[in-house]
Amino acid sequence: MTSHSTTHGTTPSTTRSASDALLASLTPLLAAESQAEAPAAGIEPDDLEQAVWLRLLERLRDDDAPERPADWLRRAVRAEARRARRASARERPYHGEPAHEPAHEPLPQGSPESHVLVSERRRSVRAAVRRTPGHCPRLLTAMLHPDDPTYREIAGALGISQGSLGPMRSRCLGCLRRMLAAEVPGAGARGRVP
Repeated sequence: MTSHSTTHGTTPSTTRSASDALLASLTPLLAAESQAEAPAAGIEPDDLEQAVWLRLLERLRDDDAPERPADWLRRAVRAEARRARRASARERPYHGEPAHEPAHEPLPQGSPESHVLVSERRRSVRAAVRRTPGHCPRLLTAMLHPDDPTYREIAGALGISQGSLGPMRSRCLGCLRRMLAAEVPGAGARGRVP
């Protein structure tokens, strides 16, 4: 007579369905937390999600499910984001590769090359704006509008008070600045080996 029960009286299929239910319930929270933490960490939200899923699955494999899964998940996302920031700060160029781009002569205004570079910078900024959390994408997009709208026009379009626009703008620009700083290497070598 064979028994498929574990020491706690549950079958492997019961444990698997409980794990599946736990994973399904945590999926929206993990997506939201990853979207919020990834930009400042300089990592893609999907990569952050994958790292946290891996940590959780390792715990579940060892029958060490967290008692408060949502709290554990939030802490795990932040820990993985910190790890990603530390890793990017320690990255070094390959041997023989310059640590930064060599200095070039400035491109003449109106040249095809300058148009391409300006377009690429605009694309990078707009992509970073789309990745900012909360209401920031709408606010920053309105501020980047070619018609250069006033604060009153932006506040009206977004349905917020004009008085709250300044502090919100500061928070959003700070977030955008951190995101772009994580993507663009600084001017100095800062600990890099030449």
